Amino acid sequence: MSQSRHNYSNAVDEISRRSVLRMGVGGLGLSLTGLLQARASARAAEITGLPPLKACVIVFYYGGPSHLDTYDLKPDAPAEVRGEFKPISTSVPGLFVCEHLPKMARCMHKVALVRSMHHRNRLHDSASTEALTGRQAPTGDREEFAPIKQVFPSYGASLSYLRRELQLDVPHAALPFVFHNVIDVPCQGGGFLGSTYDPLQINVNPENRVYSAGALALPTGQSGKSLQDRRRLLTSLQEQSIAAAQSLSMGRWQLSTDKAFQLLGSESLREALDLSRESPQTRERYGFDKAPVAVGSGGGGGNGAEMGFARQMRGQNLLVARRLVEAGIPFVNVFDFRQQGQNWDAHHQNFSQHKNHLLPVADQSLSALIEDLDARGLLDTTLVVAMGEFGRTPTINQNGGRDHWPDCYSVLLAGGGVHGGAIFGASDRTGAYPDKDPVTPADLAATIFWRFGIDPSSEIHDLTGRPWRVADGQPLRSLFV
Repeated sequence: MSQSRHNYSNAVDEISRRSVLRMGVGGLGLSLTGLLQARASARAAEITGLPPLKACVIVFYYGGPSHLDTYDLKPDAPAEVRGEFKPISTSVPGLFVCEHLPKMARCMHKVALVRSMHHRNRLHDSASTEALTGRQAPTGDREEFAPIKQVFPSYGASLSYLRRELQLDVPHAALPFVFHNVIDVPCQGGGFLGSTYDPLQINVNPENRVYSAGALALPTGQSGKSLQDRRRLLTSLQEQSIAAAQSLSMGRWQLSTDKAFQLLGSESLREALDLSRESPQTRERYGFDKAPVAVGSGGGGGNGAEMGFARQMRGQNLLVARRLVEAGIPFVNVFDFRQQGQNWDAHHQNFSQHKNHLLPVADQSLSALIEDLDARGLLDTTLVVAMGEFGRTPTINQNGGRDHWPDCYSVLLAGGGVHGGAIFGASDRTGAYPDKDPVTPADLAATIFWRFGIDPSSEIHDLTGRPWRVADGQPLRSLFV
C-alpha cells in the first residue's frame, strides 16, 4: 500500500463512520447533507481501504470500437487479423497502443486496461444494455425496433437509489442525447427503480452548439427572482386545496415540482453547461470533430445535418463532463454517437473510418479529460470508464471492415485510484477470446459500485419490493489495491 493510502487509512481509523455519528452535525459544522456525505465517504473508505470515489464518468463509444485497432493490437498475427495499423510505445514501458492514439500513448501511465471483457450479445441493443446495466436484457440478444420498457437500472440510477439520502440536486446526468437510431435503447434510465432515478438529460443545440438541461432552462427573460415569485404563487394555490394535499399522487407530484424548481434555480448547473466560461485554448484542447457535415451523414433516421453538428461536439461533450464533475455531480454518462451510420460500427472500411474519423477526436478528447482532471486534483477521486458495447471480429471481412464481436474486447479505466499502466486479463493471439482472467460487464458493475464504497451484494428493490443485488459480478480489486 502506498504511503498516501496508508495515511488515508489511518485517518479513517481516527474518524470512523461511528465517530462521525457521535460528533453530530454541530460538532463538524456540517449541514445535514454534508454530514451524510461524510458518513458515505467514511463507509467507502472502510469497504475499499482507498480514498473514496466522488465521481464516475462513463464515455460510451456506441457502435463498438475495434479492440484490435486501438488498445490490443496483434502485430505478430496474420495480415487478415492484424490489419493496417502499427503499435507505438507509450509512457508505460512494454505497453503499446495504436499509432493513431498518440495523445493517449502519452498518458497511459494514468490508465489501466481490461483486455478480457466479454459477453454473449451480438446485437447493439442487447449488448449496450448489458454494458450499461451489468445484466443481459430480459428479451435476450435482439434488436428492438419498437419501444420497450427498461427493466434493469443503469449504473447511475442504482447509485442514486442507494445514496438517495444525500438528496443531491443532480445525482446522475447523461449527455448530449438519448442514443439509438430509431428508439431509445432501454438501458439509460431508472428501469425497475422508477423514473425518479432517470438521469438529468443534457442536450446540445446543433445550431448554436449550446448545452442545456432540456426543459430545466429558464425561459427567455426570466430571472431567479421571478422564478421564486412563481413558486410562492404555486405554493399558495396548493395550500388552498386540502384534497390535493391528502392525495398520494399529488404528494408525488409535489416532490417532482420541488425538484424541478430546485434545478431551475441551480446556478451551478447552468454555469457548468456554459462553455463560454472556458478559454478558447481549453475548448480547442478537447477538440471538435472536423469531418465535413453533409445531409445523411448522421446515419439512419433523423436530419443528417443536425446529427452532423451534434457529432462535431464529440470532444466538447467530455469538457462538459469535466465541468459537471466539478459541479458535484457524481455520475455522468457521455454517449459518443447517437445513431447508426457514422459511428464505431465499422463493417465497411474499418481502417479509414478509424484513422480519419473515429480515433482522432477520441484520442484528443479522452486524453484531455484525463489530464485535465489530473491537473485539477480530481483524477484520484474520479473514475473514468471508456468502452463500447463490444469489440470487432478478429478477421477482416470482404468489405475491409470488422463485424460485431462480444467474445473479447477492451475497456479502459483511468483515475479513481487505478494502478496506472496496469493490464487486467489478456486476449489470445488473435484477440478472439480471453486467454487470461475473463471479465464480464457484471464485474465492471461490481467494480464501479465497490469504488463508491457500495458492497456489490447490497440490495436494490423494484417497484414491487422484490430485492436484487446491485451487481452480480466481482470487483477488479487488484487494479486498485
